Amino acid sequence: MHINIKNLVTKEQTAQLHESMDLSDLLGDRVDLVAFGTLEADLQVVSELGIVEVVGFLTLPVTLLCSRCLNQVQQTLTIRFRERFTKVATEDNDDSDLHIVKEDPVDLKPFVEEAVWMALPYIPLCSEDCKGICPDCGVNRNEQDCSCKQEKLDPRLAGLADLFKE
Repeated sequence: MHINIKNLVTKEQTAQLHESMDLSDLLGDRVDLVAFGTLEADLQVVSELGIVEVVGFLTLPVTLLCSRCLNQVQQTLTIRFRERFTKVATEDNDDSDLHIVKEDPVDLKPFVEEAVWMALPYIPLCSEDCKGICPDCGVNRNEQDCSCKQEKLDPRLAGLADLFKE
């Protein structure tokens, strides 16, 4: 996925990008990802006043493991994408989100990969009220209740508990 900044800056025009990307090299080593599909990029390139802005959405279907119960969770990530590029650095465009480009064409793949990487859930959950797995018997508490004693005792107060035993 490439854009030619030089042509866009001089003509001040708009272009559409619709591409599919395989992210196997980026996401293939992730343990929490069971499966992922092809990334669909629907982007618009707008050139105005020497700045080229690429905006749009990235869509990626993923299957993750719930962090609490280890069940599979299917989601479609819709990622907002926005990057800005220019050929000439001036005092007016000292924005931190403005990339100064020295070579054409500009490869958007690293920017897309970063957006995808940042959008992946850090702690995926099948639902907000997921009960998780019992630490004693290993049963999924969403599917059935276990009879394990779930007494939580602060280890700092464990010595005091011995005082009340008879």
